[in-house]
Amino acid sequence: MVTLIGTSRNLTNSARNSITGVDHAQTQTSVYPREVLLEALACQASAVILVHNHPSGSAAPSRADELLTSTLKQALALVDVRVLDHFIVTRSSVFSFAEAGLL
Repeated sequence: MVTLIGTSRNLTNSARNSITGVDHAQTQTSVYPREVLLEALACQASAVILVHNHPSGSAAPSRADELLTSTLKQALALVDVRVLDHFIVTRSSVFSFAEAGLL
């Protein structure tokens, strides 16, 4: 899920289905940076917060999570949209990329 934030730090939108796709085996979800960028532009967002879950129970980011966060941050920066944080949520914990210094 991507939470889109306007210039006055108001929530402008929350996008989910239009920017992700689930593989047939339901083992992973793909996020399309282009779709995130288009959604941010359509909502005139100045910032985004990325959120996804880890059903495995471990909130630790995978290498793929780190790479995706970096890719989205670079792509969105080209149009002056900041990534404020990327949260990974499990039943019992939450990991914040910003708190861990990974943004």
